Amino acid sequence: MVAHRSPPPDAPPPLGQMVRLIAGFGGFLGRKHDGHPGPKAIWEGMQKVRAFAIALEAGRAAYFNDG
Repeated sequence: MVAHRSPPPDAPPPLGQMVRLIAGFGGFLGRKHDGHPGPKAIWEGMQKVRAFAIALEAGRAAYFNDG
């Protein structure tokens, strides 16, 4: 939802694609000759994904509690 600004897909993406997506939040650019993402990019990306999840949960709670 955050990366593509659209609803989540019906089927989850493959693991390799998901790791690259998360690493992208951590600064991994994914250029042609970059190779695989490293642990630092994955770790920093996971921290941002956690923050996104907390924000989405807070937004949904505020939306459904106001109704």
